[in-house]
Amino acid sequence: MAGHSQFKNIMYRKGAQDAKRGKMFTKLIRELTTAARHGLPDPNANPRLRAAIQAARAANMSKDTMERAIKRGAGGGADANYDEVRYEGYGPGGVAIIVEALTDNRNRTASEIRTAFSKAGGHLGETNSVSFMFDRKGVIRFPAKAASADAMFEAALEAGAEDVSSDADAHEIVCAPEQFSTVRDALEARFGAPQEARLNWRPRSSVAVGADAAESLLKLLDVLEDNDDIQTVAANFEVADDVMARLTA
Repeated sequence: MAGHSQFKNIMYRKGAQDAKRGKMFTKLIRELTTAARHGLPDPNANPRLRAAIQAARAANMSKDTMERAIKRGAGGGADANYDEVRYEGYGPGGVAIIVEALTDNRNRTASEIRTAFSKAGGHLGETNSVSFMFDRKGVIRFPAKAASADAMFEAALEAGAEDVSSDADAHEIVCAPEQFSTVRDALEARFGAPQEARLNWRPRSSVAVGADAAESLLKLLDVLEDNDDIQTVAANFEVADDVMARLTA
């Protein structure tokens, strides 16, 4: 599966990022607010909000915090108005990067992202300058204990998924965007709520990155993911396991 090793690398590094609880909650609250603002406040009638609630629950966000964010978005106040913006560019080692943000100040966010790329030796490009190297896919993740690899594989393919991968930690299901709700609902009915369910950018192929470029690249990705405005970061890199282990130790 194209980008699978890159996914593993991101997950390896994600543990350290998730420790930044306050930053993570800020991003989740923005997504809850935006999902409620642009759709109904009922998760059963708003797939985006439903996915946001699942992500918030997985992060152990309190019910009161979630409800406040949803009410703020549904109320449509000025403080709930975030613009959805996508940035594209190249990082160290020629790695293509897509950054998706929810921001209340486009100029600030663009400036911060441009500065981050420049300091790392990369540069921002125009819209669609790198997105052709990625596919938009629905990605659903379940803990490994939710089902056996065979059971998850069979259920996912029956529901309309394109690909399934399982390891000791989790099952990852990939599907076309238009099948996302159908696949997610079918699997949730059988195995319970997923750890994560959202639309992501998946690289069509990966760029092998050496140790020096990898160090600069990981620093750039850390800076981007640490930005409150940035919701997701996708990149088409692959780093050897031993190099990744050394750099993230």
